[in-house]
Amino acid sequence: MEKLQLLALALPILLGLALLYICYVLLLRPERMRRRWRKKGVRGPRPTFLYGNTQEMKRIRQDLTPAQKLDTNSYIYTLFPHLLLWRETYGTVFLYSTGAVEILYASDPGMIKDMSHCTSSELGKPIYLQKSRKPLFGGGIFKSNGAIWAYERKIIAPELFMEKIKVMVGLIVEASVPLLEAWESMLDNSGGSREIDVDDYLRSFSADVIARACFGSDFATGQEIFCKLRQLQKAISQQDTLVGLSGLWKYLPTKRNKEIGELEREVRLLILDIASRGSSSSNNNNKNGCMHTTHDDLLRSIVDGAHQCPSYPGTAEDFIVDNCKNIYFGGHETTAVTATWCLMLLATHPAWQDRARAEALEACRGCTSIDFEILRRLKTITMVIQETIRLYSPASLMMREALTDVKLGGLKVPQGTIIQIAIAVQHLDRDVWGQDAGEFRPDRFANGAVAACKPTHMYMPFGHGPRICPGQHLAMVKLKVVLVRLLSKFAFSPSPRYQHAPLFRLTVEPGFGMPLVVTRLP
Repeated sequence: MEKLQLLALALPILLGLALLYICYVLLLRPERMRRRWRKKGVRGPRPTFLYGNTQEMKRIRQDLTPAQKLDTNSYIYTLFPHLLLWRETYGTVFLYSTGAVEILYASDPGMIKDMSHCTSSELGKPIYLQKSRKPLFGGGIFKSNGAIWAYERKIIAPELFMEKIKVMVGLIVEASVPLLEAWESMLDNSGGSREIDVDDYLRSFSADVIARACFGSDFATGQEIFCKLRQLQKAISQQDTLVGLSGLWKYLPTKRNKEIGELEREVRLLILDIASRGSSSSNNNNKNGCMHTTHDDLLRSIVDGAHQCPSYPGTAEDFIVDNCKNIYFGGHETTAVTATWCLMLLATHPAWQDRARAEALEACRGCTSIDFEILRRLKTITMVIQETIRLYSPASLMMREALTDVKLGGLKVPQGTIIQIAIAVQHLDRDVWGQDAGEFRPDRFANGAVAACKPTHMYMPFGHGPRICPGQHLAMVKLKVVLVRLLSKFAFSPSPRYQHAPLFRLTVEPGFGMPLVVTRLP
């Protein structure tokens, strides 16, 4: 009886404390932060309780004019119209809220330049993203910070240096064979020309390269992992639209959360199976005194390093699974989407398609195979890729958290501040790229990326600073190989069925697929 009485007395106190904490997190702390920024001259839209500025974001999107919605050169109007409007209203630096998180938006060139000079101990990945995207990335290199991130990069980056990538070219060419054979077979049955949804085929190609080049796994196992990661990506991107207290739904046993949990477990088992097979193969090779012939050095480095990571928040198996998921997703998804956009842009710009094809045929003339030196000489195709990732940057939003007090663009940014750079917006900024910023003009990269825009640090398709993507060399080689192979055999033209509706699902991808008319060359 006394226990019940004590519980009856304690319950209101606990509920009151919980309510006070919620008020502090959602009202007092954000308002105090906004007050400090207003004193520094940084303004922004006024948020509402629980929802922050998300209701206004929805209204801005709904108020878009039909011309803006149909503007194929400025898809950022449909994806990030609130950022464009607020930048016009409040300037290049402003503060807005998602309901639970206050975000400092930065598009000031000086501020972005200073961010690129910050060390990994000064700027890192936001903690709230580590939590919300944990099923997809875990504590892997994409989302970790501090000593853990430095250790992960130390063991992963060397396996993606150019010297390592050079020896993968033959493997990448081999991975393109099923793609070419599938399209040729389809064209044999349709008179040499037909509509093909190219995006799924390019995903399969990209998946095969990563599975074989980085993990030495078979195509079927790699495809299964990529398929489940793709489902995880879609589920988490939908969940990320929840704001304010609705973020608590992520911890409730809803149907979507159960689906995410099941996918996460399935991916874990598949990756551990590949890691186990890789270890067995390595042990057998060592016992027999022979060198292994599979391309799984990256997997071996991750497995070998799993027991030595300082302060990793999990087991050695967690370390292996988390970092393999990061490589699978980053190395596969972004390249596949970029290749898809490349073909769309070449299909809608036949003059550039002809130039790229002529270069591909000339480079490969008289050669029995494509090697790294051939790829290095591809100037036009390189410009096409650089312009594509400018127009459709795979990583469209870059988020950082100040891990300590830093000074950026003359502003003192306190520890804990979440900073956002919209790379897609910067890449289409007319003040940086000129009045033709929204147009496909690969020749702007004729003298390299450094001379393409002013200031040069505003071009950042692979991120910038110490956390620049370690897989950028592999991505460029994959893109060059697949474009050379496809342009040498096929011509591409727009399909009447194609709807230009870029969609943001952690990457910017075609909202309704990418059907193109593919014709076999004579």
